[in-house]
Amino acid sequence: MKSKIPRQKPDFSKLAPETIAVRAGTRRTAEYQEHSEALFLTSSFCFDSAELAADGFAHADQGFIYSRFTNPTVSMFQDRLAALEGGEACIATSSGMAAILTMAMSHLQAGDHVVCSRSVFGATIQLFSNILGRFGITTTYVDLSDTKAWQNAVQENTKLFYLETPSNPLTEIADIKAISKIAKKAKALFAVDNCFCTPALQKPLSLGADVVIHSATKYLDGQGRVVGGAIVGSNDFIMGKVFPYVRTAGPTLSAFNAWVFLKGLETLELRMKQQSQNALALAQWLEKQVGVERVYHPGLKS
Repeated sequence: MKSKIPRQKPDFSKLAPETIAVRAGTRRTAEYQEHSEALFLTSSFCFDSAELAADGFAHADQGFIYSRFTNPTVSMFQDRLAALEGGEACIATSSGMAAILTMAMSHLQAGDHVVCSRSVFGATIQLFSNILGRFGITTTYVDLSDTKAWQNAVQENTKLFYLETPSNPLTEIADIKAISKIAKKAKALFAVDNCFCTPALQKPLSLGADVVIHSATKYLDGQGRVVGGAIVGSNDFIMGKVFPYVRTAGPTLSAFNAWVFLKGLETLELRMKQQSQNALALAQWLEKQVGVERVYHPGLKS
């Protein structure tokens, strides 16, 4: 294969998050040694022979074949986000909802049961109840912060715990560590939507989650430019289960959107710190206003 970009991943574990957000995942082409991440706007890639093409398609997770499932720019974004979350691997998708559906379809089958918090993005409830429900997958909804409710909802066929914390839009908080213990006892996959905090403020994998979901559209981009999603987790789950589904079904993130997200990640730490300070200051000010009945913010004493 021509111009193959080396896929070895340096160890970024000892570097500061601000450095990881700028450098992790970057690969340079042998011909040009470009300083910034290259944008690969191509549908497919060339091979020097039919034999190399056959080998490439046989080992599609190890090289660049077709941009429906492998693209250098997308891979750079995936590697960088995985490094920030402390995960082994990442698959990027066309939207946050595509990430949730991809995770579910890669793991669940007819007859399985899901425990999901009530305080999730509205489209997530529609996905679990109306779409997955048509295929024989049932869902029980529980209060996000009530760990006993999570325990009581477990059934013999429970295969997935799903929540987002802080929740959208009321910013309710879950005890990830406590719920992870319940999920592990039930032998259920535990997925956490980390959209609101991002890895700049919270790392669910280090707290016991198996999978992290992102709507990259929100804070990872940070400027409302493009739509995308991501799934981060172990290499076994991401490459063993998620990648085969993505290769076939094609919920693909475009190279251009991946490049925009790479630029967004460079300022993630700075933005999240400042936005958190601003949001708390605004919430504290709103609490003092006569015309405001209630303010929802996890940092308020109330």
